[in-house]
Amino acid sequence: MTDQHRTAQTSDATGRTAPSREGRDDAGQDEGTDGQAPAPVGQHTVEAVVRAQLAKALGGVRGMLEAAVPTVAFTVTYLVAKDLYLALGLGIGAAVVLALVRIVQRSSVQFVFNSLLGITIAAVFALRSGQAEDAFLPGIIYNAGYAVVLTLTILFRWPAIGLMIGAVTGDPVGWRDNPAILRLSSRLTWLLVLPCVVRVVVQYPLWASGMVAWLGAAKVVMGWPIQVAALAAMVWLLARGNTPMEEPKEREDEGGGAAT
Repeated sequence: MTDQHRTAQTSDATGRTAPSREGRDDAGQDEGTDGQAPAPVGQHTVEAVVRAQLAKALGGVRGMLEAAVPTVAFTVTYLVAKDLYLALGLGIGAAVVLALVRIVQRSSVQFVFNSLLGITIAAVFALRSGQAEDAFLPGIIYNAGYAVVLTLTILFRWPAIGLMIGAVTGDPVGWRDNPAILRLSSRLTWLLVLPCVVRVVVQYPLWASGMVAWLGAAKVVMGWPIQVAALAAMVWLLARGNTPMEEPKEREDEGGGAAT
C-alpha cells in the first residue's frame, strides 16, 4: 500500500508538473502575442508584398492614362508645331488640369503628381539644351540609376523585395534567416531590374539619334504597362511554388529540443 501510495503521489506530481510547463509555454506565447512579435516570413508574406506593389502600380486605367497624357501631349504638339515651348507648356498644362480634377473630386493625386513632377524635370532639361529629345533624358538617367541600385541590393544580399518584406512583417532583418526567402527575394528583385534595363537599352539610342516621335511612343509603352507586366511575372513566379519555404533555424531548434 505504501508503494502504491508513493506511485500515486509520483504520478500526481508528474501530472501537476506537465500542465505547469504547458502553462508557462502558453504564457510565453501569450506574451509574444501581446508584445506584437514580428510576423513569420513565408510565401504568403512575400505574395502579399508583391500584390500590394501590383495594386499600387496599376492605379486602374485612370492612373495609367494620367501618367501617359502629359507625354503624349508634349510629343504630339512638338511633332505638329515644332515648337518646344508650346509642347512643354501643353504637357505641363495637361498634368495640372488632371491634378485639379483629382483635387476637386477629392481623390488621390499620386499618379498625377508623379506625372507632373516628371514633365517639369523634363522641361528643365529640354529648355537648358533647346533640344526636344532632352525632355526624355531624365527618365533614361532615372532608370539607369534605379537599375544599378537594385542590382547592388541583390549583389550585397539585401534585395529590395526582402526589405519590403521586412517592412511588412515588422522585422527588418528576420527574412534573411531563411535562405529560401533570400533567394526568392533576389529573383523577384531581378524582375524589378529588368524593365529599367529594357527602357535604357531601347530609349538611349533613340535619344542619341534625336528621334522624338519614337521616344514618346517608347516612353508611353514602356511606362506603367511594362512595370505591371514585371510585377505580374513576380506573382506568376510565386504562384509556381517551386521555391520551398523552409525555416532551417526553427527546425534545428526543434530538433535540438527533441534530442534534449
